Amino acid sequence: MKLLQKDIEKDNAGQVTLMPEEAEDMWHTYNLLQVGDSLRASTIRKVQTESPTGSVGSSRVRTTLTLSVTTIDFDSQACQLRVKGTNLEENQYVKMGAYHTIELELNRKFTLAKKSWDSIVLDRIEQACDATQKADVAAVVMQEGLANLVLVTPAMTLLRAKVEVTIPRKRRGSCTQHEKALERFYEAVMQAILRHINFDVVKCILVASPGFVKDQFITYLFKEAVRQDNKILLENRPKFMLVHSSSGHKYSLKEILSDPTVTSRLSDTKAAGEVKALEDFYKMLQHEPDRAFYGLAHVEKAADALAIDTLLISDKLFRHQDVATRNRYVRLVDSVRDNGGGNVRIFSSLHVSELTQLCGVAAILRFPIADLSEPEDDSSSDDD
Repeated sequence: MKLLQKDIEKDNAGQVTLMPEEAEDMWHTYNLLQVGDSLRASTIRKVQTESPTGSVGSSRVRTTLTLSVTTIDFDSQACQLRVKGTNLEENQYVKMGAYHTIELELNRKFTLAKKSWDSIVLDRIEQACDATQKADVAAVVMQEGLANLVLVTPAMTLLRAKVEVTIPRKRRGSCTQHEKALERFYEAVMQAILRHINFDVVKCILVASPGFVKDQFITYLFKEAVRQDNKILLENRPKFMLVHSSSGHKYSLKEILSDPTVTSRLSDTKAAGEVKALEDFYKMLQHEPDRAFYGLAHVEKAADALAIDTLLISDKLFRHQDVATRNRYVRLVDSVRDNGGGNVRIFSSLHVSELTQLCGVAAILRFPIADLSEPEDDSSSDDD
């Protein structure tokens, strides 16, 4: 997704212009849209025309309409998004108030206006537009003099940097030119890693090459990290994994990702992380039920007590048609993030269905809270 324009006022009203670039972006857009929003986009309209002789014909014309959204329909299999609404700006083809359905298209921009942009929606835009937010895995595929740095997202691979340095051959009796060129090459690859990899998001960095290039590079990388006291590299050393590849070209990534040792290591990516969080919740529910709550009312009380360590919530809840109910979920997330300092995991309703059996919201607590389910009748006795 590409963010073309963002114009949001202090009262949180405003509009953004976005361009979906891949099928996954339609899912993000579906989660941004709500009934009552204003959507401006290019669309096809069937128009009836009457000739001077009185004969009636019809033609399809492309026009730009602004709709007040009434219905949102997402086909998860085809990743198609249709938005129905009433026309807000009359033009030569469509009258004011007339109904129309826009099917959003890839690589065609649209403008979405809301009366209130809350933190959940703004986070969704950031997540959709920033590829590094989605990339759990990075890979450096290299050979002598050539390295490709790639980010692997759930939907695609993004080439972030290509490093090419001419490495002269070793000469009899002197290797200095060869070694200096290698050092320049390793330094350029190191800078590319620091510039393009978000270590807060990326859980694994694959370093792949034929022969011993990868081993020599890793030795250089951490020797330099120690010399420069680079805490980012030193703290994230366990994330680096050495793998064999047939070449340093990008196409070798496919063979790397299909390596069984790599697939087992990559089990802790975002989707698997959500599953693990849910497993942790069920274990807690079984062994320490006073530290595992589910259902909105109970989880809200735990949030008021600043007891939530991890909040598990389905993105389906943020598509609730009732604004007050939706705002209640948004306030819960903001409360856990800002006041309690807890982790918030927003589950994709396309991936994990088990959370819906827990009313779509659950929490793992820092400390036990007992007797929360008992009715609070003490107030009446106090009055006596």
